[in-house]
Amino acid sequence: MKFIDPRIDFAFKKIFGSEDAKDILISFLESLLGLEGNRRIVELTILDPFLAPRIKELKSSVLDVRCKDHRGISYVVEMQMEKVAGFLSRIQYNSAKAYVGQISRAEDYPKLKQIIAVTITDFILFPKFNHCVSCHQSQETITGDSYLSDIVHYFIELTKFTKPLEECDGILEKWIYFIRHAETLERVPDQLDLPPFRHAFEKAMVANMTKDELDLYDKAGIAIADARGRIELAREEGKEEGREEGREEGREEGREEGIQIGEQKGRQEEAAFMLLKLIRRKFGQTPDRATEQVTTAHIQQIEAWSENILFANSVDEVFADRQ
Repeated sequence: MKFIDPRIDFAFKKIFGSEDAKDILISFLESLLGLEGNRRIVELTILDPFLAPRIKELKSSVLDVRCKDHRGISYVVEMQMEKVAGFLSRIQYNSAKAYVGQISRAEDYPKLKQIIAVTITDFILFPKFNHCVSCHQSQETITGDSYLSDIVHYFIELTKFTKPLEECDGILEKWIYFIRHAETLERVPDQLDLPPFRHAFEKAMVANMTKDELDLYDKAGIAIADARGRIELAREEGKEEGREEGREEGREEGREEGIQIGEQKGRQEEAAFMLLKLIRRKFGQTPDRATEQVTTAHIQQIEAWSENILFANSVDEVFADRQ
């Protein structure tokens, strides 16, 4: 058996957003939110169900799952493969839009129900902590109590989940394992041979997909691969641009350093020429040892010797240390 990859947006919505597979989504949401007893989801209405023919007509669509339970709570469930600019802002915008969209008149404020946004990412979104499931909601800073709880965000970072199936504890961890690894499996594992998971694997079987669905799935996979390729290319181009800027800065620094060295050498040669000329004029000759000494000395030393010549009575006194 071969299964599609639930991380690809098209496959995710086919598995978790189909009208005939509400048991899959209910099981996933209940395990994530810890819903038990009378808080369990009795009925779920998928507001934007998976419909392959309609999706095929859309050139661009956000393949997430929007649904509402019997208590009126709305869920926005989204699978995201690649991190994009403003990602967290977009998620908050979508949840706020879903919240506001529940009413059309100001006097209907009491009708507003809670929005729970569930975002599954195939990348690390919060690098400051290691747990893969996190819940984010407003709290009063002193007491820690939550009074503004109408919009709650849950995140599942798949790349942080590294447990083997044998160590998965509870339904939620098994769902996370399924989403991350279903494509690599050749059969339904014994640990996942449970009603909601069997149904999920049935929806994910390549053999159960129509030609149009396979075509859309392949295109979605290619689009993701292309996007990752563009990101990698941009990274490489950025690195190369950085290296080139570094090389250019190095060349510029080298040019500046070369100019400074050249200027210093020019001053040294000029000072040495003037000192040797003074020695020749005052003493009538320039010994070879004096020429060698002057031409190899640094400019500060030549300047000191130039001062000595005013009081020197011999060539040797020019090069003597004055106290």
